[in-house]
Amino acid sequence: MNLHQFRFVQEAVRHNLNLTEAAKALHTSQPGVSKAIIELEQELGIEIFTRHGKRLKRVTEPGRYVVSSIDLILRELGNLKRIGEQYSQEDSGTLSIATTHTQARYALPRAVREFKERYPKVRLSIVQGSPPAIAQMVVDGQADIAVATETIDHHENLIALPCYRWHHVVVVPPGHALLDAPKLTLEALAAYPIITYDSAFTGRSTINQAFAKKGLAPNIVLSAIDSDVIKTYIELGLGVGILNSIAFDESRDRHLQKIDAGHLFAERTTFLALREGAYLRSFAYEFIELFTPALTRDEVDRALKRER
Repeated sequence: MNLHQFRFVQEAVRHNLNLTEAAKALHTSQPGVSKAIIELEQELGIEIFTRHGKRLKRVTEPGRYVVSSIDLILRELGNLKRIGEQYSQEDSGTLSIATTHTQARYALPRAVREFKERYPKVRLSIVQGSPPAIAQMVVDGQADIAVATETIDHHENLIALPCYRWHHVVVVPPGHALLDAPKLTLEALAAYPIITYDSAFTGRSTINQAFAKKGLAPNIVLSAIDSDVIKTYIELGLGVGILNSIAFDESRDRHLQKIDAGHLFAERTTFLALREGAYLRSFAYEFIELFTPALTRDEVDRALKRER
């Protein structure tokens, strides 16, 4: 058996048993992938997959154990490479952060700027996506760190560490009637068309739950993954917005006004997530601490050890 066979099995599972897609991801041929998997099965004396003709149908019961062991072996192989890089090139390498638009635009810039000043030789990559997608990037080893509010704290293969807490604000054009109310209520808010986040992003579930608890059906006229897009359409007069509080910058958003909504919607926590068993370069620990000073190297290591 060899590492090529292990990678072929892993990619087949990642691509929902589609060998054509697995072969594309590995820059090889589909027959080559199929042959390598069959040879591994013959060597182990078990079927990893059941088949219908030449197509893979599902992972067998012993195959699930094989896939789990392969994931562990390839993860540790990646750790070995990082250990070598750590001691041969202490101030260079790559660091990939998977995150949502709101975190990339409003929460991460300060840490990114300070990190690049300290480690100019490190290639820093910030990849944006939905919370489920960025969680999977870290699980698959395509990113080192995930930062998001939704999903990542419940993923079984990730270790999630709390970074900061935030609340929602309502954003309106200057002179809007809601600014005259002594205290904002959900009933008053529900009387207007609302622009807010897509269902998978930035505490949208909290917004839905708050209205549902009051028996209200808000008129969501537009939803987006991007806080700046939401603010653009508020400025156009299409509705009032519900935003993450960190996404409203009074110095930049001078054409809009905010109303605190912390009493209407539950406070939320943004998490930083790491893959179970991951080996972190020293500069990765430093980035984490720059982003969240409470997450020192000792704190991160303690969290990693608790999960093992």
